[in-house]
Amino acid sequence: MIHPESHSSSARASAAEDSPALRGAILDEARRVLAQNGHSALSMRRIAAAVGCSATSIYLYFEGRDALIYALIDEGMSSLHDRLQAALGESTEPVARLRGLARAYLEFGLAHPHSYEVMFTLRAERMARYPQESYRKARKNLELFTDQVAQVPGNGLCGDRLQTVATLVWAALHGTVTLLLAQRIDRALPQTLLLDLAIEQAVRLALPLNPNSPPHS
Repeated sequence: MIHPESHSSSARASAAEDSPALRGAILDEARRVLAQNGHSALSMRRIAAAVGCSATSIYLYFEGRDALIYALIDEGMSSLHDRLQAALGESTEPVARLRGLARAYLEFGLAHPHSYEVMFTLRAERMARYPQESYRKARKNLELFTDQVAQVPGNGLCGDRLQTVATLVWAALHGTVTLLLAQRIDRALPQTLLLDLAIEQAVRLALPLNPNSPPHS
């Protein structure tokens, strides 16, 4: 589960006495700083002051700033994967399952803005290479979309075409989340309608082409 986006002062005090809670408090504060102020604002001393511990204590859990950021990404990707997996269990019909995946993705991003921004939109000038094992785990979320797109009857998708369409489905959903979080979409638009139509447009990418369109393969 994703940790709450903020902690009360009492929670911070108790976190200093409890190792699991301290680690969670460190992650929460790092997530908040990254989302609100960016990569350059993240420092161990700043986090330590906010959560009530020494900077040295942070290094007991994380080797450095990059390791801390990667832990946040890993945590977010794991939570997203759990949410997407749960959505798949809500239907057995392929298109409905893809639609459920799309809705779960949008809801996750909008419900966890700080986590989402760290996972997908964080800009850093210099960071160590993202660990290969973590990358493989993160890709499992896209693979859920790929597998479900492949199950849509009659679309004839396979190989590179399948991977590309699944990526475009994700990109459409990601664009919606990112623009909403950045408040770059007209607030006068009904959000429920906006999300419903965004889902339908994303799902439509995986549906069979009409007879007059070029074949997928």
